[in-house]
Amino acid sequence: MKKVILPIVVVLSILLMGIYSPKLTKQYRGGQVFSQEFVEGVVTEVISENLMYDPIMKGKYRGNQTLNVEILEGKDKGKKFQVHNSLSALHNVYATEGLKAIFTIRESEGKTTAWLYNLKRDRAIYFLGAIFIGAVLILGKMKGLKSLLALVFTGSVIIYILRPLLFKGVDPISTSIVLSSLITIVSFLLIGGFDRKTYSAIIGTISGITIAGLISYSFGHIMNLSGLNLSEGQQLLYITRDFKLKIEGLLFVSILIASLGAVMDVAMSISSSVNEIHQHKPNLSSRELFHSAMSIGKDIVGTMINTLILAFAGGSLPLMMMIWGYGMVYQQFINIPAIAIEIVNALAGSIGIIATVPVTAVVSILLIKKEREETNENN
Repeated sequence: MKKVILPIVVVLSILLMGIYSPKLTKQYRGGQVFSQEFVEGVVTEVISENLMYDPIMKGKYRGNQTLNVEILEGKDKGKKFQVHNSLSALHNVYATEGLKAIFTIRESEGKTTAWLYNLKRDRAIYFLGAIFIGAVLILGKMKGLKSLLALVFTGSVIIYILRPLLFKGVDPISTSIVLSSLITIVSFLLIGGFDRKTYSAIIGTISGITIAGLISYSFGHIMNLSGLNLSEGQQLLYITRDFKLKIEGLLFVSILIASLGAVMDVAMSISSSVNEIHQHKPNLSSRELFHSAMSIGKDIVGTMINTLILAFAGGSLPLMMMIWGYGMVYQQFINIPAIAIEIVNALAGSIGIIATVPVTAVVSILLIKKEREETNENN
């Protein structure tokens, strides 16, 4: 019965968050910053172009084009504009006849003008998303469907609850821990069901991410790092003037969310291993079970730490290339805030993973021991 009720409750929760959160949190959301409208349009004609091959980027051009375009949506649907399109190193959208793209429409002093903003990429994203969903459902079937439901719930909590609460000015540390715990509980119960394996994985995950978050917060404070040093963090300064956003706590939140998936994976792996060993060898003592769990944990931790650090390294690859390209010395680049943040992210998350192993193992063994005692009493 619980297996049927929980998915229904999760679906209803997602719907309620999507319906009521935008209404209840409207006061914490900024107004429209951009005065122009972003709409889909099509290039009907390339009137003229003055282009040269980009000397750096292969297959790119630099120069300018004059285009005739037709707007396909919005209040200016059906209208035609002549657009001047400049191709530079940063804005490089080469237009051809028939190209569907995103255009900006702006009205100024009674005159309406249009610019080629960017390529239209959303359909490719939807297609890739459909492939992902299909692969999960084909391979995972009902468990895959529950995994997708857990993923949607996670995204909904972050978008509809965490984000507005941060703009409201709540404490980011306690809020992110509570919401991460909620995500963990719902995800594990959906996928694993209501049993001791799931309960121990939940406790292990919450312990691991809390440890990772507190370490990142402590060392971020020691190193004088904050959300300002995150990518786009400085842009948030312009928003915080109108809201109560505590930007200094965003570093903690980002590390907590980034580490959550890896910690959940480790916790469930250890919990499943301990319970599987107990099922096949029920006469093993608690000490023997713990040693077996730690032996398994060594292998899991080795691969997961590598995965986590590689994920952070991949995200900071352009920064590493810049260090090499500019020939920075060690004392110069090691003290760059962006570098320090990536190191703190990777190491704090890894410590959280390491801490998850013994915590999950101990909780699993305690639950098994409790079940043994209850069975003996009944007999």
